[in-house]
Amino acid sequence: MKKNSDKDRKKAESLLARMSLDEKIRQMAGHGGLHSALPFTYTLAPYPTPDNKRLKISGLIFTDGPRGINLGKSTCFPVAIARGATWDPELETRVGHAMGLEARSRGANALGAVCVNVVRHPSWGRSQETFGADPCHIGVMGAALTTGLAQNVMPVIKHFACNSIENSRFKVNVQVDERTLREIYLPHFKKCIDAGAACVMTAYNRVNGNFCGQNNHLINHILKGEWAFDGFVMSDFLLGCRNTAMSLNAGLDMEMPQRFFYSKVAIKRSMAEGKISLDTINKAVARILLQKVRFGLTGEGEVKTGRGPKIHPALALEAARKSMVLLKNQDRALPLERGKIKSIAVIGKLAGLANMGAIGSTQVNPPYSVSPLEGLKNKAMGIEIRHCPWKGGRFKKALDLAHRADAAIVFAGLTRYDEGEYFPFICGGDRKSLELPRNQEDLILSVAKVAKKVIVVLQGGGAIACGAWIDHVDGLIMAWYPGMEGGNAIAEVLLGDVNPSGKLPLSFPVSTDQLPEFDCKARQATYDYWHDYRYFDHMGVQPLFPFGFGLSYTRFTYSDLRIEQDRIGPEVKIAVSFDVTNTGKQAGEETAQIYVGFKNSSIDPRSHKELKGFGKCLLQPGETKTLNVEIQGKDLGYYCEADRSWKVEQMVYSVYVGASARDIHLTGSFRII
Repeated sequence: MKKNSDKDRKKAESLLARMSLDEKIRQMAGHGGLHSALPFTYTLAPYPTPDNKRLKISGLIFTDGPRGINLGKSTCFPVAIARGATWDPELETRVGHAMGLEARSRGANALGAVCVNVVRHPSWGRSQETFGADPCHIGVMGAALTTGLAQNVMPVIKHFACNSIENSRFKVNVQVDERTLREIYLPHFKKCIDAGAACVMTAYNRVNGNFCGQNNHLINHILKGEWAFDGFVMSDFLLGCRNTAMSLNAGLDMEMPQRFFYSKVAIKRSMAEGKISLDTINKAVARILLQKVRFGLTGEGEVKTGRGPKIHPALALEAARKSMVLLKNQDRALPLERGKIKSIAVIGKLAGLANMGAIGSTQVNPPYSVSPLEGLKNKAMGIEIRHCPWKGGRFKKALDLAHRADAAIVFAGLTRYDEGEYFPFICGGDRKSLELPRNQEDLILSVAKVAKKVIVVLQGGGAIACGAWIDHVDGLIMAWYPGMEGGNAIAEVLLGDVNPSGKLPLSFPVSTDQLPEFDCKARQATYDYWHDYRYFDHMGVQPLFPFGFGLSYTRFTYSDLRIEQDRIGPEVKIAVSFDVTNTGKQAGEETAQIYVGFKNSSIDPRSHKELKGFGKCLLQPGETKTLNVEIQGKDLGYYCEADRSWKVEQMVYSVYVGASARDIHLTGSFRII
């Protein structure tokens, strides 16, 4: 979908000039039904704003969410953090295109699918909704999703900003210095805006004392000012707007899903009291109209609904396959090859569930779903599959099955009751511990004592600490919440029909104690410069599985690093090229990561290294391909609070190329002068 043109702007200005004040106000808020104020009803209907029939302006029709459309029977894709593990922006663009088509076919024209908050701490219960822990990686994946969505619907980017505590999200005040805010918590939003975002949704929390929905610095100064964002800004639902004048003057253009503070009475009262000017109203409405013009929601040329396929099962399966991360494969325990394996014991109640993640605003109701047990029965031709869900007194049966089988697969992990959108006393919320529940750890250790070969398949929306049992198992796969086709994808990876290629988009610690404390009830939290691999590097601590880690059934080598610069100074472009070779016996995909190091920096703090790019390639056995990654000089800068500007240091920078943040194969350097 094209971005705004001068013709679009003139049309929006013409529509605005013909509007009465009441018509303008009606553009600025939702008028959803009762379902907009009740939990567990998100899938009943979309959330509209009023039409203007006189001027032939359609209302906004908003729906969620990050793993598929919140309406009807729709494709349930793997959760966003699973798709982040694919490190495949081309695939993510196709997922966005499919989501947009499905949204249109169900009557929606705006989709809140692009959640790009940083996973500051893996205890955050909604980690599953975003792409990971690194702003570069999140920005690339978020921009790809935005590009795909914009072909059919308005992409809504959320939650702006510093939203990464769930239980206290309505009250927590995030204290963050300007440099950390700019370098860690905002750059990925900018990439999504540059990719064509139509709307930005604010977060519930405060940042440096001000609620995000009335944060003048975030919205007016940075988003609309420095970044020149010409879309509109929407509140998160219900408590995302708390004051009429403060929100409007700070740049919040639309209240959703109901008109409480942006009602005709409230706005006119604030205008009469001199708290809001007509110019402020005009600017907000102009932004909304501009995006409606861009997306064909004005006049006779309105884009109609009902286009495109209803669901995309093949794409959901492809995304699930590529999201699987092989974390351990001792003595090549995997794949479980047909002909060599005669029987498999499948243990754990999660094996029989199509475990698709949290409920609430992200919920998707697919037309069907495939559990891991069903997937294994579908794919394991000639192999006897026997399942024990292991409940209570059936522990003995599980061990007996594991002892007699050629291999035992334990399905463990989390569900919507352990993490996700928080509904007090019901489900979801932040995690107090990163470990599995104690009974699951005991099950894994007990099975490991009796099984000839034990494989663990984990499901969940973020990092799981495996330090208590990892040394006792032969294989480990992180399957996330893999969507409606997840069971088939898991089975294909276990049986070797698919070579796993996923890489972790966040680090897995050895234990919860390896990380700073996470207070899910905090009324105030300080976000410092260090998290995830930056934290592990800074503290000199080794995670269990580092950021970017993922094994394959084949092997890859890296060689011949070349670094070239096209000019001097901050506007330099650095071309990084290197060769990747598949030295194994089967085809496989490798994701190579490029980190830039700042060991010569005079600025404190400065990361040991930061991800600045990545590339992915499919290689046949013995094949070599050259990967080329371009790094912009401006992306190497730091934010100088004294000058309120970005600066690029003149110094020697290190380049690290490898398979993860800790598995570096090639090193080099370049100088900016």
